[in-house]
Amino acid sequence: MDFTLLHTGAEHPDLTLLVLTGILSFAAGTGLGAYAALRGKVADALGETAEN
Repeated sequence: MDFTLLHTGAEHPDLTLLVLTGILSFAAGTGLGAYAALRGKVADALGETAEN
């Protein structure tokens, strides 16, 4: 079997940096989305607009 077809980049010199930045980007996006959703729900409950 030709293992070059299964290459995953595991020998990439900056693999740790790439994985870490991917995880941090995902966490930041999830946090911003959760903050926006929570802010919108609180604004709806208080009868205010979310843009304020």
